[in-house]
Amino acid sequence: MKVKQVSLIIATYNWPEALELCLNSILNQKVLPSEVIIADDGSDERTAKIIKKFTTSLFPIHHIWHEDKGFRKTIILNKAISKASSPYIIQIDGDIIVNPYFIKDHITMAEKGCFIRGTRVMLSPKMTNHIFRNSKLTILEKIQLIIKQPANALRFHPLIAKMIIRKELSGKRVKGCNMSFWKDDLIAINGYDNTLQGWGHEDEELSWRLVNLGRQKKIIKFSAIAYHIHHQYLSRKDEPYHLSFLQNIQENQIIRTCNGLKETQQQT
Repeated sequence: MKVKQVSLIIATYNWPEALELCLNSILNQKVLPSEVIIADDGSDERTAKIIKKFTTSLFPIHHIWHEDKGFRKTIILNKAISKASSPYIIQIDGDIIVNPYFIKDHITMAEKGCFIRGTRVMLSPKMTNHIFRNSKLTILEKIQLIIKQPANALRFHPLIAKMIIRKELSGKRVKGCNMSFWKDDLIAINGYDNTLQGWGHEDEELSWRLVNLGRQKKIIKFSAIAYHIHHQYLSRKDEPYHLSFLQNIQENQIIRTCNGLKETQQQT
């Protein structure tokens, strides 16, 4: 089934400078999204000002915000998913800068019965400082990234990239900053689990329930290039609980959460 419309969800929290770089990279896409939905986990007014700057006739931009009550990424993502009007959803984070072919690559790789796990190119602190000053990487920096991270930083023609695809019935090693899904599949598993608040593994938990539903994880390399802006790690204090929660999902092959997309809609 060919994707004709795609909603791009961007998760963000109080880093408007990074979000501005992210949105600029979306404007440069060879194939534009049908809409952009900013899933804002309680940022202050600086983020709203940046989003307002990007009001464009090319595609609508929706700013979905809730009050800052700590790390509640799962809830704001569910709100964004509810807003999405397209049958296919691409998800990134607001600290991601994407290659001009990023959306086109996801659309090309989309397949019924699958969700896509992309990768990311990790920028060094030095490269991050440079890109904030100049809004783009130099050719030399891009070459350095290709040498150090070839499978993530080098883009092949889609016909070649498709030959390298792997499929797994596993939710391991997904990156919520570079994923895509069919909205119907997210509805079937009731979206993200709102129980998981604080940092850690909410993307894996979602992926395991998609796998339990019978959807394959489609791993793409040399395609959908995404550059991750360097930053300090967030607190890992909630990780032990999240890992035990994740283990229960795997062992009991749970498909649908009882505290997810539907419950978020009822509360708004």
